[in-house]
Amino acid sequence: MRIVMGAQNCGFGPVSELVAVSRLLPGSERVFVGGGVAATFARRNPDAFDVIHETGGTRGRTGAAVIDGLLETGDQVVSVMDAELALRSVVARRPVVMVDSLFGFWRLTRPLARIRDLCASMPRSSYAAADRHLAALSPHERIVAAHLLATHSVVQNFPGVPERAAEFAALGPGPAIHLTGPIVDLEGLRNTPRDAEPEHDLLVNIGGFKNFLLDFDVNNDYLRLLHRWIPDLLRDWPRFPRVLVCGGPFGGRGERTVSVAGRRADCRLLRQRDLLRAVASTPGYLLAPGLTALHESLALGRLPLGIHEQHYAHVYTLRRLDGTLFGRNAGRFADVLPHHRVPEDDFAGTAALVEIAGRVREDDELYAAFRGTLNERIEHHLSLTPERRRHGVEELRKLLGGESVHAVLTRILPLGATGDGRRAPAPWERPDRSAAAARTTPGARRAAEPPPCLEAD
Repeated sequence: MRIVMGAQNCGFGPVSELVAVSRLLPGSERVFVGGGVAATFARRNPDAFDVIHETGGTRGRTGAAVIDGLLETGDQVVSVMDAELALRSVVARRPVVMVDSLFGFWRLTRPLARIRDLCASMPRSSYAAADRHLAALSPHERIVAAHLLATHSVVQNFPGVPERAAEFAALGPGPAIHLTGPIVDLEGLRNTPRDAEPEHDLLVNIGGFKNFLLDFDVNNDYLRLLHRWIPDLLRDWPRFPRVLVCGGPFGGRGERTVSVAGRRADCRLLRQRDLLRAVASTPGYLLAPGLTALHESLALGRLPLGIHEQHYAHVYTLRRLDGTLFGRNAGRFADVLPHHRVPEDDFAGTAALVEIAGRVREDDELYAAFRGTLNERIEHHLSLTPERRRHGVEELRKLLGGESVHAVLTRILPLGATGDGRRAPAPWERPDRSAAAARTTPGARRAAEPPPCLEAD
């Protein structure tokens, strides 16, 4: 089976989830198509795909032609929040699974039933005709429309998601909504050592960063603020002599090392499974509050400290988790500018955060408040007892848990069907060629076990 796969080009969250899903599809030809930071992440993790087709950061005629050509020969499509890929798949009459970790986040300006009716009457003679038919929909509504048009929808649990799934169900017959727990790299998490010697004392994970507005070279005030702060982090925290700062901005020639007072911060982009090893072994962990990175940390039994919001989805996430230890302790720009309003809109809210980050970076008084309040957050986080940290992990696991994504995909897809129609084994189901090694090597035994569920350390 040939599976065409793509992810929304917004940060590393969607494509990280795509990599996690792709690794659950052994025996199939997995063809990635996409551009921008999604393609950067795919190239950094080439073992997750059999073929990688890069379309460029924005899709023009060339990128569209590549996608349509792949769909002609594809048997199945998996789209992680990529509405265009899903719509092109529907027009090409290919079965499509729409995967979404932000299902409850999408804001609607019109009733869901009206969007359903638009989808029902959508022409399928060409992508151009379908695109014109849905032209009045906002980008968020386009993603919701993609769910209504998809063959199956796989949505990650989060406060508000069950309620939206119920709204879909109330519409009557339509694509099934499959609620899952974390959409993460199950095999990679299972095989990540928990007791490795740490290479660094503190990990700062800023994710992929780029989206519809943010970029490494424009609207990059958040990154420039971090560039100012990292040397001060080294000055303020002698207990962190070796800091690792990782994320999309540090890919390729973006890698750098900052040295202050005999301490250093290495800034680089890691492969996904190398990042998991760093999360598991590094004593301190700060992250931009993206859900995928948070889920990976929880699966490894680590409670991270959230740092300031890069875009509006981070504002949404922290608000929804405000009743948890993680949500209460996370850093926010409201620590510095408590009366500055962030609009309740994805684009306008993100633009406001860009403006806030710029003000904080340029104004010495505001920057001092940023530095001081973040140090207070770090100090409080470090003071948490192991018992409190375990409680913080468990409350999020209970809130965000659900059926494993592997179980859901097994039901709705012919996972890795072999030539005789049988399903090929998942990586953790394959027997070790050396029975003696499996009996004597802990790592081999772990690899043969089923992947971790959210409730297991």
